[in-house]
Amino acid sequence: MSDKRNSGTLVLSRPVEAVAKPTERGEACLVLLHPPGPDIGKRTPLVERNYVIGRENADLVIPRSAVSRQHSQLAVDQAGDWWVSDLGSTNGTFVNEERVDRRRLADGDQVRFGDAIFKYLNGTNIESAYHEEIYRMTILDGLTGIHNKRYFLEFLERELAVAIRHRHALSLVMFDVDHFKKVNDQRGHLAGDAVLKDLSARIKARVRREDLFARYGGEEFACVLASTAIEGAVVFAEHIRQLIAERPCMFDGTGISYTVSLGVAALGTTPLDAAGLIKQADDNLYAAKRGGRNRVIPTLADLIPG
Repeated sequence: MSDKRNSGTLVLSRPVEAVAKPTERGEACLVLLHPPGPDIGKRTPLVERNYVIGRENADLVIPRSAVSRQHSQLAVDQAGDWWVSDLGSTNGTFVNEERVDRRRLADGDQVRFGDAIFKYLNGTNIESAYHEEIYRMTILDGLTGIHNKRYFLEFLERELAVAIRHRHALSLVMFDVDHFKKVNDQRGHLAGDAVLKDLSARIKARVRREDLFARYGGEEFACVLASTAIEGAVVFAEHIRQLIAERPCMFDGTGISYTVSLGVAALGTTPLDAAGLIKQADDNLYAAKRGGRNRVIPTLADLIPG
């Protein structure tokens, strides 16, 4: 068994020269979704009957501190179904964010070992499914499932051009989690991940189809609001602030209270490019931080008096 290490990825320790032929149910594999890094999107084919998954001395090695040495087991039954079983790990095994002791996997399930997230694919057309998943990874954030920075920048450029050409309103709200480092330092990075996923789930349900909600980076997020003037964007931002502050994120049986600070900018009398709009919203975000956090700061020049 190899002891190869590769930061943040799954390492197949058994030789794969003799790859088993697909069963009637097709091939199965795991695709790395999170954490980001050079191995994101790596496909690991499941060609043996069972695997022990862990941080070291395992069949499938995930060299992450949140992964136990012997974390989980993957095994295929006589019917060709794959099952995941937790091996008494410290941080748990999750399927679609539900902690499990043992669970049969279905095509498309997200499986989490500690803080490492994988997509389970199984089928006769696995190559097509894999390439579709790779495309999704170019536009979606692996941890939160919302759009990523790359897609956000492309969307903002496109919507800004339309808004300027047709003289439509457009607003941008940028925000981040207050004292997020303290959450990571006091409760651990798994708790920090839980906060980011909790925030994303709350806000995603409140965003209109024509708008965009994205993770800008780290604990910072952005909402592009189409056909929305600054006044409406401030109302939206205040709603988000209250939505986050109203209840804690539940993690490991206890609540983590957190708040967000928000900056709002909009197209005004002077047209802005995407970089200028982002800078304006970001400057307002940090003004909200300096002003005491858990508040909304717009660009005052864009507000209509009275």
